[in-house]
Amino acid sequence: MNINLPNFNVKNLVKEAGSTISRVVQLTEEKLGTTERTEYDLHFQNLAERADVTKTWTEKIVRDTESVLIPNPQNRVEDFIFEKIEKSKPKRLSNLEHLALDMIEAGGDFGQDLPYGQALIKVGQAEQKLGQCEHDFIATSGICFTQPLRKFLDGEMKTISKERGILETKRLDLDACKNRVKKARSMLGQQSKDGISPEAVLEQAERDLRVAQAEFDRQSEITKLLLDGISTSQASHLRHLHAFVQAQVRYYKQCGDTMEQLQRELANLGGPTPYIPLDLGDASGSKSTGSSGGSSARGTGHNSAANPAAFGNKPSQPMHVSTDQMQRARVLCSYDAKDHTELNLSANEVIFVTECSPVNEDYMYGKQGLMKGLVPRAFVEMLDEEHDITL
Repeated sequence: MNINLPNFNVKNLVKEAGSTISRVVQLTEEKLGTTERTEYDLHFQNLAERADVTKTWTEKIVRDTESVLIPNPQNRVEDFIFEKIEKSKPKRLSNLEHLALDMIEAGGDFGQDLPYGQALIKVGQAEQKLGQCEHDFIATSGICFTQPLRKFLDGEMKTISKERGILETKRLDLDACKNRVKKARSMLGQQSKDGISPEAVLEQAERDLRVAQAEFDRQSEITKLLLDGISTSQASHLRHLHAFVQAQVRYYKQCGDTMEQLQRELANLGGPTPYIPLDLGDASGSKSTGSSGGSSARGTGHNSAANPAAFGNKPSQPMHVSTDQMQRARVLCSYDAKDHTELNLSANEVIFVTECSPVNEDYMYGKQGLMKGLVPRAFVEMLDEEHDITL
């Protein structure tokens, strides 16, 4: 049986092994500080350090952005594979779209003529719109932000890393030539070895040193030009960042418009428990008022959202309440809040309450853990009639 073995050039193998061993010895001596080392100039060191920082943080930003856009790591791996084999990515339904389909199907089964069924269908349709907005946002963010940054990492940064590697090799060659020149000078005046005079050895070593120095200087200039280009790249990254922010603004604006439309549709459905739209403008206004100081400001922000038309016994004017001094009260029976201004109560639980200012005959202001809101006076029994509890 004939076996064709590859032709190995033993001399080349020995030569390469010798060069590798010499390079390892050289690097070890540099680490130990037993040999001279050609240092890069300060400007080059600053450029190299900035390139390393840029590479590290750009990789983290791309990775974190992709995690935000596609939280499922398995999906990210699949998209990466399809991108590498240059095939279209699989179309997946988002969690919002899965929720939308189930809500619409459930609404149909519960009955499209019933309030709950109608509401489920309306909410499901809105969730579908939100899911589509999410798809558009992910695609736009990939095009305007993550893909350009990844292209920078795979292109420009890899080129810089390659040229820096070549420069490091040229530096090691230069230092090796310097050591040979130093050794040749130390042998001047000695007898010839192998028929070659020390002067000839020195002349050859100096010639090799001049060549190595020229190659090192040329590679150093090439690498500096590439490193200087990092500033231009960061200016481009800034434009991509602006585009990403604009995509986010459009995405959240579309989501807000969709939810406002959903609130109007739910309010128009009516039914035994009509939906009361949440006015985010009033809510934000009350927060800014509350942050200006004092417990009275917090009371104003809380009650400005009250709807006197929906809750007949609630005061029509904003109430100023104090939460500095409150009393304990036991809930007599369970109560379901009519809207977000009220607290849900469970029978026999103990909460803290205080009078509204001005006093309201139907409601008190209550604190339930971290929750605060209106409490119907008829559903609570005071426990601390004589002693106030300071929170």
